[in-house]
Amino acid sequence: MSEPESALLPRVAEAGAHPPEAANTAAGGENRHPLLAAVGERARSLRARRGLTRKAVAQAADVSERHLANLEYGMGNVSILVLQQVAGALQCSMAELLGDATTSSPEWLLIRELLENRSEADLRRARMALGELLGTAGIDPARKRRFALVGLRGAGKSTLGQMLAEDLGLPFIELSREIEKFAGCSVREIHDLYGTNAYRRYERRALEETVQIYGEVVIATPGGIVSDPATFNELLAHCTTVWLQARPEEHMGRVIAQGDMRPMAASREAMDDLKRILDGRAAFYSKADLTVDTGGTTLQQAFEALRAAVQKVMAEPVGG
Repeated sequence: MSEPESALLPRVAEAGAHPPEAANTAAGGENRHPLLAAVGERARSLRARRGLTRKAVAQAADVSERHLANLEYGMGNVSILVLQQVAGALQCSMAELLGDATTSSPEWLLIRELLENRSEADLRRARMALGELLGTAGIDPARKRRFALVGLRGAGKSTLGQMLAEDLGLPFIELSREIEKFAGCSVREIHDLYGTNAYRRYERRALEETVQIYGEVVIATPGGIVSDPATFNELLAHCTTVWLQARPEEHMGRVIAQGDMRPMAASREAMDDLKRILDGRAAFYSKADLTVDTGGTTLQQAFEALRAAVQKVMAEPVGG
């Protein structure tokens, strides 16, 4: 999570706002070189995946919000220095922003050639095999007694996680609260005072300590934990992960039901950006061991589906 999740939904209208000039140009398809348009789309996708508003990225990159908007909509010839600043704000390499992170060495190129055009299933097997080779695979025997719930805010991670922990007689950990304990301040204050990079360090440290302390536990994770591949790999290696899936409208409705009415402001823009954030993260959430669809169900029905999925895992032999 690159901003406090409580602030994610109400501010998404700002993140998705189209400057009039950019919207007109995008609609008319004028003055948009294919390369600039592709770079802009990757910038927007990376920003959405991390749950960052355009204003937040512009401030972190030390560029104007309008300049960033022009980049995102493929307008003008953006300088290399600006691209470098934006890449830094998005916590990615310039190669990733430009579209090719696998040109740094001959070995990278050879590995890319082997993996190119493979199916998602093949890539998953390759990732698991590589993890075993490098000693980072999910070989922790306690994985089947640690359950980490992932998904956007409003998926039910806290509520269902608490219910699951009580049912199984396991401790329940809200990872955001552990992050705040390490930092000595709220998640919002971490971002305001120290920035996203500091938040990611606290998030990784909180996860590592939770895994070290608890051999059996239910963990509710921040929605943006998938934004940091290293932390997400750590989660996959040591926990059975469960994606609590729901439609964007349900995420929004549940947040409002919790008493947060701010997403109602400019609701169309907020919903559009929420969909973009979910689209940006869905491919990573789908790497979870289990998926439980909480859409169109009562709380009890969602809990029973979650409990059944988890109990099946717990019944499997350790090597299974």
